[in-house]
Amino acid sequence: MAAVTALPVSLSARFKGSFAYITVKDRLPQILTKVIDTLHRHKNEFFEEHGEKGVEAEKRAISFLSKLRNELQTDKPVTPLEDDLPDAALWNQYLDYQRNLSNGNGEPSWFQSPWLFIECYMYRRIHAAVTQNPPIGSFDVFKEGKAQNFFESQEAIIALCTYFQELLKNIKDLDEKQLKGELFKLLQVSLWGNKCDLSFSAGEESSQKTSPLQSLENMVPYIIVNDMEKLWSLLINAKKSNTDKCIVRVDIILDNAGFELVSDLVLTDFLLSSKLADEVHFHGKSIPWYVSDTTKNDFNWTIKQLQAANHMWMSRCGINWEGNLKKGAWVYKDHMFWTLPHIYSSMAEVAPDLYADLQKSNLLLFKGDLNYRKLTGDRKWEYTVPFHQALNKFHPAPLCSLRTLKSDTQVGLKPGQGEQIQASDPEWMISGKYGVVQFDATT
Repeated sequence: MAAVTALPVSLSARFKGSFAYITVKDRLPQILTKVIDTLHRHKNEFFEEHGEKGVEAEKRAISFLSKLRNELQTDKPVTPLEDDLPDAALWNQYLDYQRNLSNGNGEPSWFQSPWLFIECYMYRRIHAAVTQNPPIGSFDVFKEGKAQNFFESQEAIIALCTYFQELLKNIKDLDEKQLKGELFKLLQVSLWGNKCDLSFSAGEESSQKTSPLQSLENMVPYIIVNDMEKLWSLLINAKKSNTDKCIVRVDIILDNAGFELVSDLVLTDFLLSSKLADEVHFHGKSIPWYVSDTTKNDFNWTIKQLQAANHMWMSRCGINWEGNLKKGAWVYKDHMFWTLPHIYSSMAEVAPDLYADLQKSNLLLFKGDLNYRKLTGDRKWEYTVPFHQALNKFHPAPLCSLRTLKSDTQVGLKPGQGEQIQASDPEWMISGKYGVVQFDATT
């Protein structure tokens, strides 16, 4: 029998000087401080809406979060969740699993545990701090930042919507080569849209100011794995072989709200309008997550903002997209699994219903860095390990990751490629400057 290769270690803050260490030491406390500040700033609003009860709830939430920040900064053991939210039992089971992994080397703590677990755990605790304190329980502490990103990216959004609406006028006349060219353009806009990530900038401004279409040519060298041709082959072959009128379904596992979400909506509308897909399923987060991740409220809010814009092409996009949802060509769904700490190779076991749903898709597009980390297990892989291997048997359907690099894990590179980039740009894995369009066909 062939020996089973052991998986590499998880990224963790226990590696001093690593990006995980810097994140846990500096960025996560910064994010908690911002959340506390946001709640504090809304004190008057809570009072106006709910009277003294609102102010009391705000105080309790802040005290809970201040305690959390202290636990993090002093590397205390991670404590079980004490709330009664539907996913609490799964979280506590996962904590037990981490305990067992440590083989009696003490309790899992903030700096000693896997980075992915710790980071997800912090966002889950932020959620509990608010939800468990009615009457302010439905307040999204990240909403302002997401809205600000949208409004500050207006010029880029207008440029993209204008380009797309002009493209739609003669989309039926495009030959195959032109269609492919347009797909590649919009894939790249969606890829680089992933730079606008508020958890990465600890909530600081990160909007898209200029038209993303103008700089695409210059950005091509920064796509270090480029499987767009494979993506095109899959879609065009599905379209051509679809004689028995099966529905070609594409699923997109969303990342950030704001400009990135608009770029994803344009890409998926292009897939429908060019008949490369018949149906698109969007997967968002069921709770506020990683500062700027898309929730159902963000998804609906974005389409309403576009509809109401006093720019012809922006509002046309919003109206059409509302139509896509109404007629069922677009389906928005969320699932608790996306905000659990589990990596995707355990989805079939932890969330068999979601795995079965994804198996019905012709193509899964995973947006962003967190999805990439969960796809590849957030481990210290060798750069040249094949993507297929790092997925560790997660293969519900052909899948593709569109990701700009913001964490120190990357697979599927050519021999020497990672070392070469490292020599000229030591920050390459964490700067968001490099991207991948990385495809895996299920076999």
